Amino acid sequence: MSKKKGLGRGLNALLSDSEKEDRLETDLPNVHPTPSGSISDIPIGHVEVNPFQPRTHFDKEALKELADSIKVHGIIQPITVRKLARDQYQLISGERRYQASKLAGLKTIPSYVRSADDQQMLEMSLIENIQRENLNAIEIALSYQRLISECSLNQEQLGDRVGKNRATITNYLRLLKLPPDIQIAVRDNRITMGHARAVINVENSEQQLYIFNKILAEDLSVRKVEELVRLLSNQEDKKEKPSSPPATNREISQLQSSLSSHFGTRVVVKSDGKKGEIKIPFLSVEDLNRILDILKMS
Repeated sequence: MSKKKGLGRGLNALLSDSEKEDRLETDLPNVHPTPSGSISDIPIGHVEVNPFQPRTHFDKEALKELADSIKVHGIIQPITVRKLARDQYQLISGERRYQASKLAGLKTIPSYVRSADDQQMLEMSLIENIQRENLNAIEIALSYQRLISECSLNQEQLGDRVGKNRATITNYLRLLKLPPDIQIAVRDNRITMGHARAVINVENSEQQLYIFNKILAEDLSVRKVEELVRLLSNQEDKKEKPSSPPATNREISQLQSSLSSHFGTRVVVKSDGKKGEIKIPFLSVEDLNRILDILKMS
């Protein structure tokens, strides 16, 4: 049995399809061929950013470090682009390298040129970014969500694209149901995905934020958070239930109203369905004698 590659079939398949399109393109008359798989040095000003870029946060310090490295060693891994028109290209993947190269003052940038329509480009961009080791859990979750909603994939198809099982994909997608403050904390590495996965087992958003604040204030481990979640869940289960069925409650209410009217004071009746008590308050000795008189005890 062949071992399933971690990358998944999606990106390889998309790139293979693009290569087929490139070969077909070279067979057409009056069309300038774009050799697929070859690397071209493209003027950096001719490359525009990818509108489908799933990554929204770039660490400025890390970008500067990469730019300094590029000044010394050059680009080790070329970016991937698609050709839009003559002297016009669009990034498919490698925006961090592209931005660092601009920062380093490069005039040209080594690039793989691919043919891709918008749908293929979106899938390529998202899948390539998902494979990045330093992509945070929220960025991965958002990329999964975009692949599902914008590329019309179900979770099983998405799993095939990215080489992940359905349970893993579900766990990432559930993070997007957390309150924004918690999502931002995961994105900024203030809490781990393990913390977030524990917190999401609490349905109440106020309790989620309560646990989140305790994590930050007390530097709780994932195990401690899981224990706290279990404790809160047990407390919810033990909350006092109605002491009697609705019909009995109505009867008690009617009795309480009738007695209050009879004694001319607010009478409280409590019952658990089997036993209970009746409280008749009095405001003075005279009031007590009045009540005793009604009870025929004076």
